[in-house]
This record gives sequence, C-alpha cells and structure tokens, in this order.
Amino acid sequence: MTGDPRTSTAPHDGPSPFGDGHEQVVFVSDRESGLRAIVAISSTALGPALGGTRFYPYASEQDALRDVLGLAHSMTYKNALAGLDHGGGKAVVIGDPRRDKTEPLLRAYGRFVQALGGRYYTACDVGTYSADMDVVARECDFVTGRTTAHGGAGDSSVLTAFGVYQGMRAAAHHTWGEDSLAGRTVGVAGVGKVGRHLVRHLVEDGAHVVVTDVDASAVAALREAHPSVSAVDDTAALVRGALDVYAPCALGGAVDDDVAAVLQARIVCGAANNQLAHPGVEQVLVERGIVYAPDYCVNAGGVIQVADELEGFSFERAQQRAGRIFDTTLDVLERAASDDVAPSVAAGRLAEQRIAEVGRLRGVWLPR
Repeated sequence: MTGDPRTSTAPHDGPSPFGDGHEQVVFVSDRESGLRAIVAISSTALGPALGGTRFYPYASEQDALRDVLGLAHSMTYKNALAGLDHGGGKAVVIGDPRRDKTEPLLRAYGRFVQALGGRYYTACDVGTYSADMDVVARECDFVTGRTTAHGGAGDSSVLTAFGVYQGMRAAAHHTWGEDSLAGRTVGVAGVGKVGRHLVRHLVEDGAHVVVTDVDASAVAALREAHPSVSAVDDTAALVRGALDVYAPCALGGAVDDDVAAVLQARIVCGAANNQLAHPGVEQVLVERGIVYAPDYCVNAGGVIQVADELEGFSFERAQQRAGRIFDTTLDVLERAASDDVAPSVAAGRLAEQRIAEVGRLRGVWLPR
C-alpha cells in the first residue's frame, strides 16, 4: 500500500457546511487497488463513531471532503437523537461503484479502517451494500451492516424507511393533528434502496403517492408493485405539484432556494442526508409555514439497525427502537414551536444536551 493516512485533529481546509471542527479526518490512498477515500470522525463523546461508507464518483476531492464532513457531523446528531452510545463518523470512497468497486479495493479500505483502532465503525451507504461490508470485514473488525449469511442484520434500508415513515406520521400529527397519511398526497423523490420501502408504507397507510427518479426502470418496477402510484418526469415537476408532503430520498441538497420558493407541500420529511442546501433554506421554509422534519432525526432507522447488530441482531428489537423516531420527531417539532426556533435548531439542542450530559461521564474515572 502506498502512503500513510494523513490525519488532522483540527478543522480541515475544506470546512464543514455546519462550520464545526471534527476530531479526525483521514485521507486514504492505495495505488494498486485504486482506492481513494476519506474518513471523517466528527465526535466520539458518546462512544466510537458509527456511520456508513458512501461510494460515489465525486467531481473533485474537495467535493468529497465537503460531503464527508457534513455527513459525519449529521451522524453525530443522528446517533445522539437515536439514543445510541455512538459518536458520528462517515467515509467516502471516490469512484464509480459500478466500475471501480473490487475486492482488492474493499479489502484495502478495510485495512485502513482497522488501522483507526475502533474509533470508527463502518456500514453501508449510497453505493455500498451488505455484501460489500462482508468483504471489508475480511480485513477489519469494526464493520456492521453485514449480510444475514454472516450473522449481520442485512439491508438497513428496511428500517431506515420505517423510521422515516414514523417521522412523517409525527410531522402529520404536529401539522394536522392526525397520525396517518391516509388521503394525503406524498411526493417521493428517489425510489431506490430506501424510497421504495417508504412508498410501500405510504400506500398501505392510504396515501396518494407520486414519485420520480433518474432511473426509469426503478420507477417502472415500483409502479408494477404498486399500481396506484403515479410518476412525474423530474423533481422540478414533483415539487411544483399539489403535495401535502415532500420526501427527498436521494442525495443531499435537495431543498435549495428554488425548491423552497415553489414547494406546495406543508411538510418536508425524507430519507436523504443533509437535505438543506444551506442553513438559510430552513428559514425560508419556516416563513412559508412548511414544517421540516430534520433528516438526521427521521432517517435514523438504518443506523439503529446496524448498531443493534453489534449486540447480536434482533429485528424485532431494532424495529421497536426505530419506532421511537415518532416520539423523538414529535418532541423536536413541539420544542421548535414552543421555543420559536427552526426544527433543526431544536433537534440540535436536544442532541447536544445528550452529548453534554452523557459524554461528560467519559471523563469519570472507573476502577479497573
């Protein structure tokens, strides 16, 4: 392997969109396998960092760095709000997973994660799957989200979607006084790993569902499974439509200034990470009376599932824990209303409160 990981314990030159420093940022390269990756550890105040590995063809290293820093920071808040004893971290592998993902690359990546000594546990994300984690685990002890054949929890998108649905029900209760989406029109942008499961929950609840995706075959397969679902050509058409709820379920930055200005929905609640293109977008939503259910609050079902795997996976136990996302989301929205702040501010305060109260115990000496 070529080169040593470069580590920084101060904020990196490519600052997080949130303006916060990270405990550690590691750049990784392995010439023989073609691996280029970045691991960002935002916080270990609550325990070892936990977050997925995203495999994506970033246009530049700077774009990859910006993404991993924001994602790692969100994982800190997500894990705290979910009640997990884990801090926040994330990894990105730069490349096209359809072309560049190989066994040597994944195993090289596993060795670098192993070298972090357990400060970071990795799992699946965009472009990686449970089978990939099985390969990473051949070189690394700090892997979760593995296949059921290897004692893992399998596809974490199942409980991610379940958690988003619970968050959406909570937002509906806050907005309309009803826990159900029955009769409401929900627009889902992105019907891949998570979006397709979310659509099933919504259809079963009696919602009218409209979808869009850059992959026409994914839309066709979904409509074959759920004939009542309708589709539009693109996200621009979706957000301008007569929606009650908008669910971004693809990549981040889905809610930008243009979307915030034209969106007809009363609620934004989806599975995508870092949905707001910049912090000011949420204020536009507030001014327009649109309720934003913070993404790191509602999409925590997947990390709850992979964290449960570290205890010896029980789907029933993990689903019960993911069901608490309803109560957490409702608490966040009610705090936001009572304190007259944006929901992300209320969620951040709640997460930071737990980090401060529980994290301080890490400094309490225990006899061996």
